[in-house]
Amino acid sequence: MKIFTYIAIAIALGLIVFNILQIDFSNPFEGDSTIAIIGVIAGICAILLLLLLRFSKIIVDKTNE
Repeated sequence: MKIFTYIAIAIALGLIVFNILQIDFSNPFEGDSTIAIIGVIAGICAILLLLLLRFSKIIVDKTNE
């Protein structure tokens, strides 16, 4: 599970970088820029959820000891 979360976080970071490069900063809320902004927000949410999963597994392991 540990390796899976690290790989998924790396993929999410890659998607965030890719979507940031797709944003047209002169018109950020028109056309494909809106989709790129949604992609950045989704990537951040994915990273937060994976970190939450990781910390919850750590807590479960410590309570079972």
